[in-house]
Amino acid sequence: MNGDALRVDGEWLISTKGERYPIIQGVPVLLVETNDPTLWVVSASYNAARDNSNDVYHEDTIGCGPVELGRLRDKLKSDKDANVDPVIASLVAATGGHLYLDLVGALPEVPIPNIRLSESAGSLLDIGCNWGRWSIAAARKGRTVVGIDPSLGAVLAAKRLADKLGVDAQFIVGDALRLPFAAGTFDTVFSYSVLQHFSREDCAAAIREAARVSALDGSLMVQMPNAFGLRSSYHIARRRCRSVSGFAVRYYTPRNLSRMFADNYGANRLEVDGYFGLGIQPSDRRLLSPFKRRVIDASEFLRGVARWLPGLKYIADSLYVHAQKTAASPSASSPPPLPPAAP
Repeated sequence: MNGDALRVDGEWLISTKGERYPIIQGVPVLLVETNDPTLWVVSASYNAARDNSNDVYHEDTIGCGPVELGRLRDKLKSDKDANVDPVIASLVAATGGHLYLDLVGALPEVPIPNIRLSESAGSLLDIGCNWGRWSIAAARKGRTVVGIDPSLGAVLAAKRLADKLGVDAQFIVGDALRLPFAAGTFDTVFSYSVLQHFSREDCAAAIREAARVSALDGSLMVQMPNAFGLRSSYHIARRRCRSVSGFAVRYYTPRNLSRMFADNYGANRLEVDGYFGLGIQPSDRRLLSPFKRRVIDASEFLRGVARWLPGLKYIADSLYVHAQKTAASPSASSPPPLPPAAP
């Protein structure tokens, strides 16, 4: 795919090579068939878009477990006009982290975070946008946003939310390993709580794809988990340092993060996102219990102190990698050696 020209033919996009991609409710589904079991949602969305194009929600493609999926289906039957889209309410813990577990299916309002980017009219690609919270946050900062995710059901929820909020953002169903854009398309590439689920090989490949679609002097901002973080260390210990597979979180040391992004994108720096877990955002505070508010407050306090004591970033659970693409950046076509990841 990689930026092949497409033309519209009814409810399909046709490439110059004759490949056909369905358009579902205004959302292009730019996926190719795959048998990769770690990305089962790609196959689910690929098949659903072709075999059941009239389904409004495509809940089978959003990645819920059997119990959550059953509850979601009940919600969709009885509560379609709820203030919060039932699909978003079902996905909130998967995208927002463990603090939201007790709000799954019972979310009082949609939490849109504050993205730590300056106001800009530049273009931004949100890799792994899911139901669109970061895409909407970036659009509110003036960015021209395209969100991409392999989950058809989640992307349709993102489009419904953007339409409801009057936010101008475009959404595509696609794969981070095969971004359907021409080289040099985006000024900024962003991703939150996504690449941590990939194998080391796929993570490096996704970074190289991000480099390919980034403009010269473009930037990358990716959230990743730190193996030395307080809660991260606990999870690694629970695994007894065993390797993982599938969609489980992979933890990296700060040194290995810097090396991986330098080898596959360009010069970079690390910044604290949060402590005591992944996905913790101050914008979520008002929705949570008093105890969880204290967790957020403690995380924000440490993040502030880390500006004066840079060593504190090495025990943050969640880090942002900021990278810059320059003429000296490594080529996306020459894969370097992979750094090790913690279990």
